[in-house]
Amino acid sequence: MGLLTALEGAYGDAADALRIDGYAMSREQLLGAATAVADRVAGAPALAVLARPTAETVAAVVGGLLAGVPVVPLPPDSGPKEREHILRDSGATLLAGGAAEEGLEPVPVELTARSGSSYAEPAPERTAFVLYTSGTTGAPKGALIPRSAVAAGLDGLADAWQWTAEDTLAHGLPLFHVHGLVLGVLGALRTGSRLVHTGRPTPEAYAAARGSLYFGVPTVWSRIANDAESAAALHSARLLVSGSAPLPVPVFERLVALTGQAPIERYGMTESLITVSTRADGERRPGSVGLPLDGVRTRLVGEDGAPVPHDGETVGELQVAGPTLFAGYLHRPDANAEAWTADGWFRTGDVAVIGPDGFHRIVGRASVDLIKSGGYRIGAGEVEAALRDHPAVADAAVVGAPDTDLGQAVVAYVIADGPVTGDQLTAFVAERLSVHKRPRRVVLVDELPRNAMGKVLKKQLLDLA
Repeated sequence: MGLLTALEGAYGDAADALRIDGYAMSREQLLGAATAVADRVAGAPALAVLARPTAETVAAVVGGLLAGVPVVPLPPDSGPKEREHILRDSGATLLAGGAAEEGLEPVPVELTARSGSSYAEPAPERTAFVLYTSGTTGAPKGALIPRSAVAAGLDGLADAWQWTAEDTLAHGLPLFHVHGLVLGVLGALRTGSRLVHTGRPTPEAYAAARGSLYFGVPTVWSRIANDAESAAALHSARLLVSGSAPLPVPVFERLVALTGQAPIERYGMTESLITVSTRADGERRPGSVGLPLDGVRTRLVGEDGAPVPHDGETVGELQVAGPTLFAGYLHRPDANAEAWTADGWFRTGDVAVIGPDGFHRIVGRASVDLIKSGGYRIGAGEVEAALRDHPAVADAAVVGAPDTDLGQAVVAYVIADGPVTGDQLTAFVAERLSVHKRPRRVVLVDELPRNAMGKVLKKQLLDLA
């Protein structure tokens, strides 16, 4: 069985099995165009793809996978320095979707092309993607994602979400991340579900997609929750999936009220793909990312290396093991040594709590979301959730700013949606959480800095703090 099983025997399928930003194509048409790309790239060390939300991007990615050539998605908005680093570090010699560049041969992608070639399925351990991390602590690192990890991750999600060929998957996410590309495109090509990529992820576009399964990041869901008419059109959907950042509880509750559907959350990283998720047939608990996928193991570890109890309260670093993990960082033996424990577990760098029932709640990144204040360990996510419960708060981000007395002080950056003061918000949090978790300072802002996937860039907030 190949990686993209829905392309096997695709002949005679629906003419609009895939619709990418308004362009409709059958899986047979995609296979023909992708095989023509494979003819051009076979044997190359790596294929870079300028990953715009287009049918040409999908054909180029699939062509690289058919030929067994590692695919390197390039964010279309990447700056010259980041782009140069990715191309040089990955060893790509070919570029699809972009103009000719020095040292790179352009690969044309023609959606009407056909090829009679056939390619044997590459070995499972072969690299499918070189996905570059955000590079918040230096130059982006290239994570080597094996074909076997992609297959295991998608099969685990198909089981957890009851995702089948009867579904229509709809989303408008970028095609250079795990969420939009691996889940949002390859997932449809493995399960056989219909795919509607909306181009831009607007509420109106999601409403018009008529999907049974929707993917979105919290920013997308927040906008839909503020558009009652568009949200009502999602009432017939089977599953609303949120990921890439925590979904605020007020947005969760408003989606339930407007769509009749409680959204599900899942957790993953570039290096691990998706490892934990709420199940379609299980409890959908606000603020929780659910249970490990089949074959995935998780554990919490304290700063001393000792196991942390699964009591729903104690915070620890989340470590994972299982078949969805990456094979290591390209050209980075130092980073590989730091990423893995001696007994073979991947250090996610995220902090979490696990309840007695196994449900996981992600607190945030250990580097910016685990605040050590006055001898206490405080999860930023818990304080953020409490702030968002205030009716005058649209969103909030919490960081630990250096403090000569406390070590770190809890500082909150808040987007207000009504009249409120910092003192009122501090008191509001102190009434709901332990007093030591209250913000020592509240800064009202018009917006929070975010990346392309909607994650708050907390290092920028730390610089401000």
